[in-house]
Amino acid sequence: MSQPTSRDIRSQFIKYFEDKEHKFVPSAPVIPHNDPTLLFTNAGMNQFKPIFLGQQKPEYQRAVNSQKCIRVSGKHNDLEEVGHDTYHHTFFEMLGNWSFGDYYKSEAIRWAWDLLTSVWGLPKDRLYATVYKDDDEAFDLWKKVTDIHPDHVMRFGEKDNFWEMGETGPCGPCSEIHIDLTKEGNGGTLVNKGSPDVIELWNLVFIQYNRQADRSLVPLPSKHVDTGAGFERIVRVLQKKTSNYDIDIFQDIIQDIERHTKKTYADHPQQASFRVIADHIRMLTFSITDGAIPGNEGRGYVLRRILRRAALYARKLEMHEPFIYKLVAGVTKAMGEAFPEIKSRQAFVEKVLKTEEENFNNTLDRGLEVFENMAAKALKKGQSVIEGAEVFKLYDTFGFPLDLTRIVASEKNLAIDEEGARAEMEKQKQRSREEGKKKFTSADVQWTVLHAVSSPTVFMGYETLESRSRLLKYHRDGKTLKLVFDKTPFYGESGGQVGDTGTIRFAEQELEIWDTQKIGDDIVHFADDPDNLAFRPDMVADLKVTDMRRQSIAKNHSATHLVHAALRQVLGTHVQQSGSVVEPDRLRFDYTHFEKMTDEQIEAVERIVNNKIRENIPLTHHRDIPLSAAKQMGALSFFGDKYGEKVNVVQFSDYSKEFCGGVHVRSTGQIGYFRITIETSVAAGIRRIEAVTGDTAERLINRDRRIVDVLTTVFSCQPEDVLRKVDELQTTKRELEKDLAETQLKLVTLMIDEFIIKARMINGVRVVSEKLDLPPAVELKDVGDKLREKLGSGVGILGTMRDEVLSFVCVVTDDLVREKKWNAGHFIKEIAREAGGSGGGRPHLATAGARDVSRFDQAMKKIFDLIR
Repeated sequence: MSQPTSRDIRSQFIKYFEDKEHKFVPSAPVIPHNDPTLLFTNAGMNQFKPIFLGQQKPEYQRAVNSQKCIRVSGKHNDLEEVGHDTYHHTFFEMLGNWSFGDYYKSEAIRWAWDLLTSVWGLPKDRLYATVYKDDDEAFDLWKKVTDIHPDHVMRFGEKDNFWEMGETGPCGPCSEIHIDLTKEGNGGTLVNKGSPDVIELWNLVFIQYNRQADRSLVPLPSKHVDTGAGFERIVRVLQKKTSNYDIDIFQDIIQDIERHTKKTYADHPQQASFRVIADHIRMLTFSITDGAIPGNEGRGYVLRRILRRAALYARKLEMHEPFIYKLVAGVTKAMGEAFPEIKSRQAFVEKVLKTEEENFNNTLDRGLEVFENMAAKALKKGQSVIEGAEVFKLYDTFGFPLDLTRIVASEKNLAIDEEGARAEMEKQKQRSREEGKKKFTSADVQWTVLHAVSSPTVFMGYETLESRSRLLKYHRDGKTLKLVFDKTPFYGESGGQVGDTGTIRFAEQELEIWDTQKIGDDIVHFADDPDNLAFRPDMVADLKVTDMRRQSIAKNHSATHLVHAALRQVLGTHVQQSGSVVEPDRLRFDYTHFEKMTDEQIEAVERIVNNKIRENIPLTHHRDIPLSAAKQMGALSFFGDKYGEKVNVVQFSDYSKEFCGGVHVRSTGQIGYFRITIETSVAAGIRRIEAVTGDTAERLINRDRRIVDVLTTVFSCQPEDVLRKVDELQTTKRELEKDLAETQLKLVTLMIDEFIIKARMINGVRVVSEKLDLPPAVELKDVGDKLREKLGSGVGILGTMRDEVLSFVCVVTDDLVREKKWNAGHFIKEIAREAGGSGGGRPHLATAGARDVSRFDQAMKKIFDLIR
């Protein structure tokens, strides 16, 4: 009988449960966009969490699938073991079957045993079942509904047999199935001991509780079954391999690594490097496909760490040029049939990884060199630990995550002071916080309280721009007055939208509000303090927001939602908002994308947004709705945003639905017109659009029209010919500049004969040293080339000064390079050093720069000392 392929095994699992009335449900993305509590999808049950919590009614009672999973952080973190043992991975598939309030422990146990032993034929005497220490029901069922050896059913505590998805959420006791892979088949004592010879294959989780933030357990409305079988481990056992990395899926990728590195995995001393790279490229391919981008925070930083870890191991295979991105094709070949999304995104993933790899490669070698010096210094002192400040330097300067430094340190039998390094990181974060701290918190203020209330300020600004409100508290801070009312139409700055301005009229006088901030539960109004205004407990005021300014803000805020949807339509669904600023005169929108938008893409986004404006789509503002209802309706929410139990959703038909608490137009037609003014880069993987709407956009159009009118008059042409005329003008300008430079160079080179006549003979060698006053279009290097051509045999140094900066060029003729082994690069370094500069180059010509103008003459004379 031929060995089953991984494709066969995946299909057999799914079909087994489909035959038992389970509905096949495709894998959820590894980026859980609708669950801010998770960095990555780490289990098959993640997408069913609302069902387990009773927030969503299931469309089916039974389900089966193969879920893409990533575990690299938090409770489920296997990163240290990955590649160094045979069965841990950052990315893996979880085969699973579920019951949503339908069957429970008996069926789950019986079917798992039947599939493993009857369908796949695993030896019963090598299988062990573990149950939670207090789960008598599961303990008895194993002996009742299966023919497992009674002594192979074992009890364990919460650490091993109580499953939790995270710090909070659905959880319950579980029953794991382990297989004994020892030669003798007597590995029962190694169950749950972390041995590679006795490993877990399948976990049957009986979900019946919801873990609260205070660690208490609340029974769920219904009991559920969630099982997870490690796909790679099962394939390994069924294909009779000794390592997960020997199964067909990984071998396809490892063979790809062999082809690029020209190394052979089977007999290479660095087999762990092959395994780490093969694992990490799968994780990177699937996470970027599903919308993550390498960055400096959150899941983006996890991706960056994983890629850098792979790049470090690539060095051990003598790969100094980027090549990891080339392995994406191998992952697609091995897994694209089961997960076709990686096929459609292959080119994008390659582009992202190549850019990131090139950026890191520029610093990796230098970082390793610095580490070698650190390690040598520590060993010389007899230390076994590299100091935290040194580890932090590698992180801060060269981008080495702590785990990378730990790896290279362990190879020299050194440890790293992780606690000290983290303390340095925290200091840096604190400095950044202090430097960037512009706002205060409510607790920072010594409020004068007129009415003590515990409820937050009521925001009325969705419906009205005016209110009569009671003053609750105030604070005088120099010339600034801060006021908090029981209710207000003023929007406090948050979510990227700036705060409102307007007026507040007390009986005695009117104050101009120049800013409004949302600070905790308070909406704080800022005004200049008139000094003579006395506050009393009975004071009320008439609050009024500046109407036209608010309308402009609303137009720009609604436009950010439209542009977000348009970007996802034009560039792809990997686009996610990563920041925004909404002001009266412009909007700024930051988003995840790895390359500059083309002119055609910018025009496409503008066209789509303006079409939606012309459609005049009415706003549907879902306010204070349950979080679960917002997710069910498909509203976009992204990791990092914090949501309470009640949320607001802004919807423009089916085109755009997003979580948002800001203010908006009542229909898209009120935006008027949308135009992008700037598209630029913010950071690796983050782009930025700035745009205008309404009156501001109209003024921009009028400005551009006036410019075109002037140009058509100047060029005596039609508007459509302006660009051609400008291009012709630029071509003419470049040609004239080239002619001018050549003429000026000819004039300068006329002086070279005079320089040679004035040359000094030192030890039989002709030496030229001259300072020049060069025209802007002439390059000193070009003059040096001319001097070398005419010199015959000798050495020349030329210097010039532009904008208080010194420049030097040194030339050595071929005969002296050949016979005396003289090197212009060596000469120029010494000359530049005299004036506090540096330089270098080839033996026959080298250049340098310096800034100490006072030592110009001394530097020029240095050549004579060097020749002597």
